[in-house]
Formats: sequence, structure tokens, C-alpha cells
Amino acid sequence: MAKKPVKFSVVDAFTESAFKGNPAAVCLLEEDRDDKWHQALAAEFNLSETCYLSRLTDSVSDPALSSTPARFRLRWFTPVTEVDLCGHATLAAASTLFKSGLVSTDPSNEFNSADASLISNALGGASVIDIRRTTVTDDLLVLLPSGKAVVDLQPQYDEIKKCPGTRGVIVTAVAPPESGYDFYSRFFCPTHGIDEDPVCGSAHCALASYWCNKLGKCDLVAYAASPRGGTINIHLDEQNQRVLLRGKAVTVMEGTVLV
Repeated sequence: MAKKPVKFSVVDAFTESAFKGNPAAVCLLEEDRDDKWHQALAAEFNLSETCYLSRLTDSVSDPALSSTPARFRLRWFTPVTEVDLCGHATLAAASTLFKSGLVSTDPSNEFNSADASLISNALGGASVIDIRRTTVTDDLLVLLPSGKAVVDLQPQYDEIKKCPGTRGVIVTAVAPPESGYDFYSRFFCPTHGIDEDPVCGSAHCALASYWCNKLGKCDLVAYAASPRGGTINIHLDEQNQRVLLRGKAVTVMEGTVLV
């Protein structure tokens, strides 16, 4: 039986200009190939690295239609041998997956009803509309019905520690129309010794992607609805895949440490 054609890209990593940075070949495999073939093709490309992506999960081709995020195995080959890790080829592979639409830049949705019940209980019985998992910090991102629900939420910190994810739980909702904000949020991180972070910058990086996509705009004003409160101005730079956060600050104490 004839082998399926292998689609590939040559990607210049760590640059915004073609023919700059560090090039790598990225090959998407739809069926298994032996190691000899992997090495021979890497030698043919004759770049410092050729990487091979193989899908690990059985999911539909459009990630927006699946509740299971696509996952891929990644292998790296120089022209003469396989290596354990390569940074620029990994970046090239990630760029290829995002641009091809095979993975989504949004937080992924991968929770069943048992998870949802556990998370709702941890949030004091709050009504949960949607649950996502952030891709960088591995937080839960929980959508509530309203900004008021975010403000009124009574977190159960011992239960939050049992929730999926390795860091914490972000709760969020669209802001009331008269508030002057786009969305409200709070962030709970008891596993790291912080029951509630008053205004969490890294959480707002994930929230930026979620709300910019949901609201259809790249500039947002967010309110951290913790007891202390805080305002964050957000700009999502989609072209450069960056989130810019701006805010004001006030010095309330100065002193000298003598030891």
C-alpha cells in the first residue's frame, strides 16, 4: 500500500523576517514511519534540525469542534542523529500547528460532568457555564453567569486544592454594562500558599486570549474583583502573539532594612 504524502514546512524560528533566525523543517506524519526514514529525510533537508509531529489523540481536524485538545508527539533529528530536545525546532513546530489550525490558541475545554460538579462545589456551589484549562500556567478558567456572581463567590480553598490543574482557578464573567469594564475575574491559588491573588497578571494573559476572542476586540479593560480590587488595561497583539498589560501603581510605604 502506498504511503500517505507527508506535508512539511520550513520555518525560520526566533525571527520576524524570512531567511533570518534559525531554520527547521517540520513534518506532519499521518502514519508511522521507521527511524531509518526519519533520519534519511533529515539528511535530505540538511538543516540543523528536522522535527516530526505525530498526532497522539483521536480528535476531529477542527479543534473548535472537539472537546478533546489535539496532542502531538515530537521528535527531533539532525542530519546524522536523533536528539533529545531542540528549542528552535519546537518553536517552529508550535508555529506550524497554530497556523494550520490543528491546535487552538484558546484555553482548551476537556472536562466531564464529574469535574464540573467538583469545581462548582469548590466555588461554593456557583453556577458554572464553561470550564477551560489554560495551556501555559495550567490553571482552570471557569466562566460564571455574571460579574455579580464573580464578586459574590465564596471559594472553598480546601476543595480548590483538589481541582484539576497544577496551579489555580480563574473565575470570570462578562462585566455589567454600566461598569465601564469588559470582564470581571478572580484568581485562587491555595496550592501555592495564596488563597486569593488580589490582581494576577499571569491569569490576565490567559483571560486576554479568551475574552478578546469572545468579545471580538483586542483592547480590553478588566476588573479584578477581589476584595482589594484592581484595574488592568489589556492589549492582545495577535500578530506577534503577545499580551500587553498596563496599570497604575501607588507607593504606600518606604523604609530601610538594617540587617
